[in-house]
Amino acid sequence: MSAKDFFHNAVRLALEKDGWLVTDDPLYFRLTALVKIRIDLGAEKLIGAEKDNQKIAVEVKSFIGLSAISEFHTAIGQFLNYRLALEQEDYERVLYLAISKDIHQEFFTDTFIQNVLERYNIKLLVFDIQKEEIVLWKH
Repeated sequence: MSAKDFFHNAVRLALEKDGWLVTDDPLYFRLTALVKIRIDLGAEKLIGAEKDNQKIAVEVKSFIGLSAISEFHTAIGQFLNYRLALEQEDYERVLYLAISKDIHQEFFTDTFIQNVLERYNIKLLVFDIQKEEIVLWKH
């Protein structure tokens, strides 16, 4: 089993504080004999008067390595593969990439990074590490 991201527990707590029920930790799919997918978190939330559950999957990335751009390339590739897996296995779930407020401000505001996010329709969940709270949902 793959290791949990450095900020995994902070994101889980942030989701719970925001009213989400974490249903899967990790969210696991076996797509083929060779391909297994483990998305960090699966969560659900009852949405208002409609009585409908909103379902999300969250892939947590810390960006604490030496090269933010290298980690970004890996994260985007992983995100795109996970989104395709969700389309096949759990199409109601919306996938989010969870990143800290700091990396969002320092790296994700770059024009090129913004263009990539827009081109590939990458949804972000931005969290405060210390407060363990969600500060931004970027759709």
